[in-house]
Amino acid sequence: MKRILQLCLAGVLALGATGAAAALTPDDSVAQQRITREVRHKLVMLPYFSIFDNLAYKVDGDTVTLYGQVRNAFLKDAAQSAVKHIEGVDHINNQIEVLPASFNDDRIRRETARAIFRNSSLSRYSIQPVPSIHIIVKNGHVALEGVVGSEFDKNMAYIRANGVPGVFSVENNLRIEK
Repeated sequence: MKRILQLCLAGVLALGATGAAAALTPDDSVAQQRITREVRHKLVMLPYFSIFDNLAYKVDGDTVTLYGQVRNAFLKDAAQSAVKHIEGVDHINNQIEVLPASFNDDRIRRETARAIFRNSSLSRYSIQPVPSIHIIVKNGHVALEGVVGSEFDKNMAYIRANGVPGVFSVENNLRIEK
């Protein structure tokens, strides 16, 4: 009987030790949150990343998928290069689109930025280290990407962008900060 009790106690202790070891192993969601934070940091710190570029990403285990639009291929390659050195990232799926070069699109970018950021209620978005409103122009079509503080700001940015001469359409993808 004493021997059976000792075996049961040893089994319980072994299970407890296994549970404690499992508790000390980092959770996958914690690792994904760390990778997500590091990917965001690496992307916003890219030297040529501007309000005319849009970079987005998705972290799925050890795979990072990069999305968005950039004005030059260098930034697409730089984004991939920056992310591949993050610990825990083994695969990168780079789906960033390089926008076509166009003098007209460049003019629309400048004029849309002036129209939006010279507005008194929207000017605060231009003074941030990484402005939260991004203006993507492709063949005369404008997409507003990013985050604003209110529905009013979202609508005002849309109205200002829509008033720029030469713009064919405006897609308002701005999200409202919670």
